[in-house]
Amino acid sequence: MAGSEEEKTVFDMEAASALVKELRDTCASGKTRSYEWRVTQLKCLVKLCDENEKEIADALRQDLSKPEFESIVYEIAMLKNSCRVALKELKHWIVPEKANTPLAVFPASAGILSEPLGVVLIISAWNYPFLLSLDPLVGAIAAGNAMVLKPSEIAPATSSLLAKLVMKYLDNSSIRVIEGSVAETSALLEQKWDKIFYTGNGRVARIVMTAAAKHLTPVLLELGGKSPVVIDAGINIQVATRRIIAGKWGCNNGQACISPDYIITTKDYASKLVDTLKIELERFYGKNPLESKGLSRIVNSNHFARLTKLLDEDKVSGKIVYGGERDKENLKIAPTILLDVPLDSLIMNEEIFGPLLPIILVNKIEESFDLINAGSKPLAAYLFTNNKKLKEHFVMSVSAGGIVINDTTVHLAVHTLPFGGVGESGMGAYHGKFSFDAFSHKKAVLYRGFAGDVAIRYPPYTPGKLRIMKALIVSGKRNIIRAVLGWGKV
Repeated sequence: MAGSEEEKTVFDMEAASALVKELRDTCASGKTRSYEWRVTQLKCLVKLCDENEKEIADALRQDLSKPEFESIVYEIAMLKNSCRVALKELKHWIVPEKANTPLAVFPASAGILSEPLGVVLIISAWNYPFLLSLDPLVGAIAAGNAMVLKPSEIAPATSSLLAKLVMKYLDNSSIRVIEGSVAETSALLEQKWDKIFYTGNGRVARIVMTAAAKHLTPVLLELGGKSPVVIDAGINIQVATRRIIAGKWGCNNGQACISPDYIITTKDYASKLVDTLKIELERFYGKNPLESKGLSRIVNSNHFARLTKLLDEDKVSGKIVYGGERDKENLKIAPTILLDVPLDSLIMNEEIFGPLLPIILVNKIEESFDLINAGSKPLAAYLFTNNKKLKEHFVMSVSAGGIVINDTTVHLAVHTLPFGGVGESGMGAYHGKFSFDAFSHKKAVLYRGFAGDVAIRYPPYTPGKLRIMKALIVSGKRNIIRAVLGWGKV
C-alpha cells in the first residue's frame, strides 16, 4: 500500500520498476484515455477537498504552522478551481484542432490530436505541499495519463495524508503516491517515464535532468529565483506596500517561489517606502510578530540556520531597519526589512525563500532594469508605477517567467496565463489548458484519399516537373500558373 510503513522500507529499484510496469499496463488498456475516466477522477479530487478540508489544514499546520486562511484559500480552494476549470473545458481541449493544408498535398485534410504522454512522474515541493502535489495531477489526469506522485518528505504530515487520500479517492490502478526521501526518489528517477514534472530548487533539478537524459525523458521544471519588486515614486504607497506584504509574508512567510525576494527603489523614495512598510506590517501582524498566528514558521532547523546566516553576515547585520527577531525553538523569524544592502552580500546572491526583504537603492528607477537583467532570470518580476512608458519598458526589457504590474503573486490565480519559469527559474509552464498541454503530445494527423494523384512527384524527374513542384511547395498561385505554362523563372 502506498505510504504504509512496509512499503517505505521495501521501495527500491525493483519495486519502482514493477510499479511503472503496472501503470504502463493500465495505460495500454486505454482506461485513462476515456473522457469518462478523466472526468470521474477530477470530480473525485474535488470530493477529496470537500470532505477533508479540516484534515488537510491540520496537516499543513503541523508541517508549517500555516494559517488556516492560507491553507484553505491558497491551497485547497486553488486546487478546486483548477479542477473546476478542467471539468468545464475538458470537452473542448480534447477535440482535435483543425489545420490548414497547402496546395502541395491537395486534396487533403489535417488535424492536431492531443494524446496522453503515457506514464508520468510528479515530484512536488514542501512549501505548498498540498497544492503543488495535486495541481500538476489535475493536468496529468485531464490529459489522460497514468502517474506517480512523490510528495516532499520535508512536509511529512501532508505527505502521509496525500498518500492516504489519493488511495481512498482516486483510481489506484492509474494514480499512485510513493512517500520517502532520497532513496525512494532515486529509485523512481532510474525508471523510464514519459515526462517528469519537478517543483523545487535548481540543485535537485539538475539531478532530475541528468536522470531524465538517460531515457530522453522530457521534463517540466518549476523552480524559483530572486523575484524583484521595482517601486517608482508617485504611486499609492499604502496599497503598494499592502500588496507587497501579502505577496511576501502573506504567502507562507516568504517561503514561496514567486514571493518578492528584494525591492529596488530610488534613494529619494526609500524612507517613505520603509515607513509605510513598518506601519502596515504592524497593522497586519502586531507589535510582536513572533506571536502572530497569521505567519507560518520556517519549515525546519536547516532552513532556519540558512536564513540566520544571511541575517548575521557582517555586510548586512547593520542594515536591518525593521524586524530581525527570531525564535529558534519555534522556528520563527519576524518579517525583516534591510535597507541599502550591498549587491555582493550573501542575501543578494541566493534565493532568500523566507521572511527577509532587502531593499536596493538606485539614483534613477530605470537603473533597476539593468540590475535585474545582470542576474539569473527570475520566476516573477513586479513593478509598481503609474508611468505608462516605464510599464512598457519593464515588460519589454525584463526577462522573467511572469510579470505583474502594480501587484505581486496574483498572476498565479489566472488560469488563462501560463505559469512557469525561464532560464534558471525553470522550463515549461502549466495552469489551466497549459497543464493539459504540458502532459499531452500534439500528434499531427494528415488525411488523404486516392484521388488527385499526379505524375509530377514521381520519377523520371524532368525540368518541367521541378518547376511545378517548386511552385507547389512555395504555394503561390501565380507561381504555379507560370510553372504550368512554362513562363519565366519560378
